[in-house]
Amino acid sequence: MADIAVARGPTRTPFLARYNASAAQALALVAVALFLLAFMVVPLIRVIMVAFADPGGGFSLVHFGDFFRTSLLREAFWNSIYVAAMTVVVASLIAVPLATILARFRFRGAALIHTLGVVPLVMPPFVGAVAMQLIYGRNGAINLLLMDWFGFRIPFMEGLNGVIFVEALHYFPFILLNLSASLSNIDSAMEESAQNLGARGFTLFSRIVFPLALPGYVAGAALVFVKVFDDLATPLLLNVNAMLAPQAYLKITTVGLADPMGYVISVIMIGCSLGAMALSALVLRGRDFATSQRGGGGLSRRRLGKWGTAGAAAFVTLALAISLSPHIGIFLLSLATVWSFAVLPDAYTMAHYVTIYREAGPLIGNTILYCGLAGLIDVVLGATLAYVVLRTRLPGRKLVEQVAMAAVAIPGLVLGIGLLRTYYDVKLPFSGESLATFWFMLVIAYAIRRLPYALSAATAAIQQLHISLEEAAENLGARKLSVLSRIVVPLMTGGLLAGFVTSFATAAVELSATLLLVARAPDAPLSYGIYVYMQSAAGRGPGAALGVVAVVVVAIATYIAFKIAERERGLKSRELF
Repeated sequence: MADIAVARGPTRTPFLARYNASAAQALALVAVALFLLAFMVVPLIRVIMVAFADPGGGFSLVHFGDFFRTSLLREAFWNSIYVAAMTVVVASLIAVPLATILARFRFRGAALIHTLGVVPLVMPPFVGAVAMQLIYGRNGAINLLLMDWFGFRIPFMEGLNGVIFVEALHYFPFILLNLSASLSNIDSAMEESAQNLGARGFTLFSRIVFPLALPGYVAGAALVFVKVFDDLATPLLLNVNAMLAPQAYLKITTVGLADPMGYVISVIMIGCSLGAMALSALVLRGRDFATSQRGGGGLSRRRLGKWGTAGAAAFVTLALAISLSPHIGIFLLSLATVWSFAVLPDAYTMAHYVTIYREAGPLIGNTILYCGLAGLIDVVLGATLAYVVLRTRLPGRKLVEQVAMAAVAIPGLVLGIGLLRTYYDVKLPFSGESLATFWFMLVIAYAIRRLPYALSAATAAIQQLHISLEEAAENLGARKLSVLSRIVVPLMTGGLLAGFVTSFATAAVELSATLLLVARAPDAPLSYGIYVYMQSAAGRGPGAALGVVAVVVVAIATYIAFKIAERERGLKSRELF
């Protein structure tokens, strides 16, 4: 045993031995904690401190009093709550029936329908907002047809309705995915028992099926609420400024960093996001959703009759046609010479793609650089933290993990404001440029916001890696570093790649923090370029073409992540048998 202890490397201190950790693991945990402290915790604390500080530097609620005494800001607060809540309602009207149809009934094309139902997540809402105005706006294609045929219009895109409509079409897949997963884990015996007792149709669904799948629905709904509350670009592009995110952005960019109202709005946004997550947990608290077996095959699927098939097909076709219309619209706009007051463009051209080929090379290059570095940082930090949390008993490791995962509830706009406030006066040694507006701060912001994705992927990968493999290698004389580099990391490659691709894909269309942190046009990424192009009628064609490029980039990255995950599942299945 002494030989084995020597072979493993230097003897650990009693403190480290007590927590089954090495010095390197302790240092790794400290490094991750310091990164989160410097670029997430401290910026958020600075935002909160400014919001609660009086002119003399003491604690005060005077700024919050000013907020609720200002009619515009009160309106923005209630508008944001209303838009987020109504988006959940509209998204549920699409996602719940779609998930139920896919889970309960057997028909051709179910896999294709499920795939198409997730496609809206590939395109961020602000990219398709302008195209949706051309399709659903007052003088858009649908309303022109309704006016010609029936003599009336529907205000799809008027004011807050437009924001709700755009956001719901983009974010409903969150509810679809989570609810579908919950439905697939319901023991079919539960449904059969209810049917034997006489429950049928809507009663069976509302009293048995949906309550058992409630955790999935609530998780998806909470995520939709938080994402909508955080979105800045969609309201701005639709010229809806009476919401919290646009007001915070306008306060910081027009009045300046010294204006406390931008920080007050940021604190309120954080509170609402965390409140939504807490409310979702409260809804599920004290309820038992367990069934007699885990993953009991899902609901028993049956074939629909002729009329049932027709009704389901009609709903699915309508839902998918509406949800995919932003993609169709942005593609047509990217090819249109002129598209205004018409059902379809007047003519088509490739000139917009030629324009972005000539002008947008730096935007694409910057996006690849920034998102690639952010993904790499996320993979390193996520894998490191996941390994320390699961393989040691170091004190504080769970707290660091919770802080890292909390980034999902921090609005990108708020993080951007915090980074500006904290590092604006810090100057780089050679150029004298502010650290807050240096291009690498964009990488940091992207990495912080996407760290939960990489951490989740790394945690799942390590949980499937049995510790006996590491112990066997160490007992044969391998040092800890060799075990990590030659055994642990190679076996985690699939999960780490999936985490990297997910971080890259979602960072590629991040705009909230980008709008605040980009100081110079040469440093701008793709999302910033799309937003700038879309500000003018002449730039909408090239902006749409850039949007198509962004969709293609995200779609390819999403497909790669899916294939990696499928390959990993296949490998795990072969190992089991």
